[in-house]
Amino acid sequence: MSDESMQVIREARRDWVSEHREMYLSSGGVQGHIMDITAVGGRAFATHCLVKYTGRKSGKIFITPLCYADIGGEVVICASKGGADHHPAWYLNIVDQPEIEFQIATQAFRGTWREPEGAEREKVWSFFIDCHPFYETYQRSTSRVLPLVMFKAAEEIPVFRAEDATGIRTT
Repeated sequence: MSDESMQVIREARRDWVSEHREMYLSSGGVQGHIMDITAVGGRAFATHCLVKYTGRKSGKIFITPLCYADIGGEVVICASKGGADHHPAWYLNIVDQPEIEFQIATQAFRGTWREPEGAEREKVWSFFIDCHPFYETYQRSTSRVLPLVMFKAAEEIPVFRAEDATGIRTT
């Protein structure tokens, strides 16, 4: 996908991502977990998590809402960046960290993360695109293989708050 095409997508999504993040955080996860995203090719009952991470260059803390699926007791997300030819910043930041913090609705966790490989990756990918079909379009629009990241909760932590973030990322 060209940089120009990515810019158009980025601008269209900017307000929605910011509003979604704010809704999720300000409600403590009561709102924002389940969203109707049929307008962008998703499902009416699409699930979203929040991921908290530290910027590898800035040192700032970011909280990003992302679509997720639950497979075998693990949360799976996809580093698509809308089908861009490069990875999203959140992915580059979390792969630099040994642990992950994430929130599902009104519960937040610290846990481990991993990337499935081989036959497991194919199985997880198939399940993920069944939950969120527009990711298949994202994959077709880039030559890179979209990374899948799986989380496993290790301990419960307090839900995220807007003031936990020292940086704001809108894409």
